[in-house]
Amino acid sequence: MRTVGLDITGTGWVTTFQDLGRRDTERRGVPTGGAADQHSAAVANALVGNPRDATLIENLGGELAFVPDADVLVAVTGAPARVTVCGAPVDTWSPVVVPAGQEIRVRGDMSLGARNYLAVSGVLAAETLLGSAAPDARMGFTQALGARVLLESGFRGFGRSHFAPPLFRLPVPVLRCTPGPWVVDVVESYGARSIPGVRELIAESSYVVTARSNHVGLRLDGPVLHPDSDAEIVSHGVPVGALQIPHADELIVLGRYRSLTAGYPIVGVASRASLPLLGQAGPGRELRFRWVDRETSVRRSAERESAVRELERATAEAFGALGVTAQRVR
Repeated sequence: MRTVGLDITGTGWVTTFQDLGRRDTERRGVPTGGAADQHSAAVANALVGNPRDATLIENLGGELAFVPDADVLVAVTGAPARVTVCGAPVDTWSPVVVPAGQEIRVRGDMSLGARNYLAVSGVLAAETLLGSAAPDARMGFTQALGARVLLESGFRGFGRSHFAPPLFRLPVPVLRCTPGPWVVDVVESYGARSIPGVRELIAESSYVVTARSNHVGLRLDGPVLHPDSDAEIVSHGVPVGALQIPHADELIVLGRYRSLTAGYPIVGVASRASLPLLGQAGPGRELRFRWVDRETSVRRSAERESAVRELERATAEAFGALGVTAQRVR
């Protein structure tokens, strides 16, 4: 292992350290947090031989850029992006070598997705809160990048130029962020029974992500119905992706920093396989919801998990054949 310095030459709009979130903290009132698009973050780490929960860099808008003082292996995932090394375009969703002293630049297409994830083979030096590098602004843990980031890495290069043909052909489960409306699978929750017609209304309508959205949840403009009665709803914990109808005429999809219901009805929960798309949904994105049964939701989630595991196995085999040692964290 050696210490590598990454000189940050561009931070974009919001660029932070990130990981998959905190474990077993919600019982203490601390949200799990972590990458809004967990799939892209996990795949980025897998592509460079890291554990999927390793610390990486999340970029929200603008252009991220840095220059390493030794060769590093990186992967950029998430929203479609233009990535260059030494000014030459390179692939996203693929391992890429950035030579010492050369600059990598990442500019995501905000019209197609909100976030990009950049993983570097090794262990990034980042502060942690309750065992995680995930930011939590409400607790004063912002995790903004400084002018120089340190990395502990065993990567020594592949002995080939980044201008050469791609070295790998890996089974990468790429998240498709396409133009037009995104379809989100939703499983009905008990709250839908208290609002007659809400299932049909949601299935037939389009919703648009507003600028009022934040890390707690997406606020959506679109038609909603409210309960016929004013009976009090006891607040309780809710899963990521819960569809909540507050008193205002909007629909909220709760994210990874949610806590309780605040007494509002929960009419459905987004399928786990749909959560990565919700993590990429920025202001102006049109969403449509499709009701599915629980069995379908579980099957699609299992299929996505199987694809990530297959990538991890293929990457481990490829790196092992090249003499690259996988990193171990946490």
